[in-house]
Amino acid sequence: MGLQRMEHIGIVVEDLGAAVAFFAELGLQSEGEAFVDGTWVDRTIGLDGVRADIVMLRTPDGNSRLELTRFHSPVAADAEQRAPANALGIRHISFAVDDLRDVAARLRALGGEPVGEVVQYEQSYLLCYLRGPAGIIVELAQKLG
Repeated sequence: MGLQRMEHIGIVVEDLGAAVAFFAELGLQSEGEAFVDGTWVDRTIGLDGVRADIVMLRTPDGNSRLELTRFHSPVAADAEQRAPANALGIRHISFAVDDLRDVAARLRALGGEPVGEVVQYEQSYLLCYLRGPAGIIVELAQKLG
């Protein structure tokens, strides 16, 4: 059998509470929290001595999930928090919203930082990028019409 679905996207953060608040304001809902450690997680992710807190969030439609992780050990490696949108690797995650300007304002109040401007793509979408927790770029997309 082949691929069934994408299970989730994982983001490593320093401040788990702030990251959860940011994505909760966006509309994601908590599915639960866990503390993980032991040989099973060490072997799975290829690190030794893993101790981490994890919060799993899901989108309101239930189709997508986001795993936020705060590592206590080993100490998380520094990553480029200000990487531009064209840097190699996973660069952004996109969310459909019904009122882009309202959502963007609420996320800015929680530390979301505009990357560019709010723009309209043809007659189809209103779009913007915000830099959120751990420097991840969050794209907001509001379908027009």
